[in-house]
Amino acid sequence: MIYGNQVTRGIWRELPDERLVEGWRAHAAVTGEVVASGELVVSAALADASLARRVPADGGAAAAPEADERLAGILLVDCESFERAVEIGSQLPEAPYGVVEVRPVLHDGGLEM
Repeated sequence: MIYGNQVTRGIWRELPDERLVEGWRAHAAVTGEVVASGELVVSAALADASLARRVPADGGAAAAPEADERLAGILLVDCESFERAVEIGSQLPEAPYGVVEVRPVLHDGGLEM
């Protein structure tokens, strides 16, 4: 999972165009690697958090709460080990800023915990 916060959003906004392109190319390279290896399940960038809505139990729409960090995207991989997933995550351009989180997906309703 890739998070965004005030610091990382500011960094991306201030990048010169050529560095921004490098960042997107880095994402494309990581995605290309996991596609080629057959490990990619899904990759998606999420729209700005201002467009998010929490849905209460009654089905009405409520604004998403304010938070310092918001989920900005996901890269879901099916790989041989947790260490391999961490290796993939470490290649993302956001990793140096500490906003990449690697977490296993639970199967069987979480019974394996």
